[in-house]
Amino acid sequence: MKATEAKLLDFLKKSPQFVIPIYQRTYSWTEQECRQLWEDILRTGANNSVSAHFVGSIVYIEKGLYQVMAQPPLLVIDGQQRLTSVMLILEALARHLGETEPVDGFSARKLRSYYLLNPLEEGERAFKLLLTQTDKASLLALMQQKPLPTPKSQRIAENYTFFEDRVKALGGDLVSLCNGLAKLVIVDIALNRDQDNPQLIFESMNSTGRELSQADLIRNYVLMGLEPVHQTRIYEDNWHPMEVAFPQEAYGSHFDGFMRHYLTVKTGEIPNVRDVYAAFKAYAREKSGAAQGVDDLVADIHIFADHYGKMAFGKEQDRDLALAFQDLRDLKVDVAYPFLLELYADYVKGVLAKTDFVRAVRLVEAYVFRRAICAIPPNSLNKTFATFARELRKDRYLESIEAHLMTLPSYRRFPNDDEFRLEMSRRDLYNFRSRSYWLRRLENDGRKERVPVDEYTIEHILPQNENLSVEWRSALGEDWQTVQETWLHTLGNLTLTGYNAEYSDRPFLEKRDMIGGFKESPLRLNEGLAAVDAWNEAAIRDRADRLAIRAAQVWSGPKLSPAIVAELKPKAVKAQEFTLADHPSVAVGGSMRPLFEALRKEVLALDPCVTEEIVKSYIAFKAETNFLDVVAQAKRLRLSFNMKFHELHDEKGMARDMTNIGHYGNGDVEIAVSSIEELPYIMGLVRQAFEKQMAETESPL
Repeated sequence: MKATEAKLLDFLKKSPQFVIPIYQRTYSWTEQECRQLWEDILRTGANNSVSAHFVGSIVYIEKGLYQVMAQPPLLVIDGQQRLTSVMLILEALARHLGETEPVDGFSARKLRSYYLLNPLEEGERAFKLLLTQTDKASLLALMQQKPLPTPKSQRIAENYTFFEDRVKALGGDLVSLCNGLAKLVIVDIALNRDQDNPQLIFESMNSTGRELSQADLIRNYVLMGLEPVHQTRIYEDNWHPMEVAFPQEAYGSHFDGFMRHYLTVKTGEIPNVRDVYAAFKAYAREKSGAAQGVDDLVADIHIFADHYGKMAFGKEQDRDLALAFQDLRDLKVDVAYPFLLELYADYVKGVLAKTDFVRAVRLVEAYVFRRAICAIPPNSLNKTFATFARELRKDRYLESIEAHLMTLPSYRRFPNDDEFRLEMSRRDLYNFRSRSYWLRRLENDGRKERVPVDEYTIEHILPQNENLSVEWRSALGEDWQTVQETWLHTLGNLTLTGYNAEYSDRPFLEKRDMIGGFKESPLRLNEGLAAVDAWNEAAIRDRADRLAIRAAQVWSGPKLSPAIVAELKPKAVKAQEFTLADHPSVAVGGSMRPLFEALRKEVLALDPCVTEEIVKSYIAFKAETNFLDVVAQAKRLRLSFNMKFHELHDEKGMARDMTNIGHYGNGDVEIAVSSIEELPYIMGLVRQAFEKQMAETESPL
């Protein structure tokens, strides 16, 4: 690597041509960055005491640092945004100058000959800067004073107009602009592909431009080290089609999300949102040791990106799958994508039949929705789906999915029909985040001619108005306020209508019998209302029960026999069983038994998901994994918290830092407790360990 300080204009003048590699992101500066650059140039040019203004680094690759005969184009890996923006300013200034030369060296002819063009060259070699994709044609058109092509680069067009307007606003006072441009300074960093590691240098640069997304970093990591011909082939065959397929708004976040799911499928581990690039590098190093390995890796990413696009972006062509994926998107079940990506890959290979795939998607939907309705904490869902594929028997694909869902532990359970129907009928569904989703699913399940639910409004049959009419109070009885508060937003009282304004707060019989009333409604949700003569608590509960039965069919669960479930579950190797008798001080009659029982009761009461496991050296309390381990000693209990010492807030200073110290139990925090009086404070510390573990998982709802 060779790094030198240089004036930007001198750097442009001596360099034959800059080429933006095909894998680099397009020109992306907005007006905000352009305005900042413009103001910096004018401020520097107007101040004679300022000799230079640093605008960052230009990092490029050349085949040899000391080639005497002919200089090849320089491949820019950092600095595209600044180079392009300065080129736009120079072009706008050249057009405005004409034959004038307000500062020596600043005439239209000299600006173009020195900095914008190579006047003795032909074709693309005649231009100082070659961008990529639509940016390239747009910039070349500007340099030749030709109309912009169709389609044009929006950023090139908008930013050139911005600079052109600013130059025109200066009128004939161009000295500050010219002087400011002459004072721009960069660090010229030349890399040799044979001697330097461009990617490592690129990552360590403290760039002054727009922050690269994880998607940008991943693309550069894959392609930067390859020869240009190889880069172009991989980019055009695989990477660019992926970029086009992803929504262009917030492309980076979409691609980052996909890569996180992809890595979860491939490694079984869920990368942190902020560490997707680091996780990808670790995975890619294993898979792409040879050049052919890079091709295979990118081709595989492309395949899974295509699967992801069909599920996440509505690109599925099969009607049944498309409807199932749409419902998942409406429910926002992103957390299930690692599992679904594996299923889609097997579906494409013919390992998983389409009907079984559709049913599997519907089971995922039902699992997540039922848990949300039953208010089961969703913390464990990401790990559930990340590890789900390990439980599959691909010779009995769908059955193994159902068997696994039926045997999940209580805090990960698939709520049964009784639990789901009860909660569905009585909980507040009006303020449920996905209310349009559940209304649409209830109305359209099994329909070939689907009802456009979004064109209807939600109707409270019993009105929301706190000042109910005499008719409504009479219908509801003496406890009308309690009935309204209890049942207003529940399943039995909610429906859809196109006549919300006409219904208003009218009595039920008027809503039923009016033109467009419930008697005439074609909606399934309104079936049976024509036969109801009074709307009261009994009617609401009756309708809720009927709709809840239908809901259990719409979001149906697995229905395997116990024998098949037992057959499909992997036979666990039976571990040696331990009991409290193996820990004498907490066994019946032991000295620490009363203290342990008091602690045990408090810990198990933290959450229904907490379970106890007795092993040889300690008693473990776990949610996802152990968060508290208890080592029973003769005169005290030694508690190990599965967390870092610095993460614990311990006002009394009772905890001991066990980092790098051998001990029974998990984690770096240990506390000794010997009396029941200490338990209230101790439980506050235990709760921190439990809540830390639960917070490390993510909620899709």
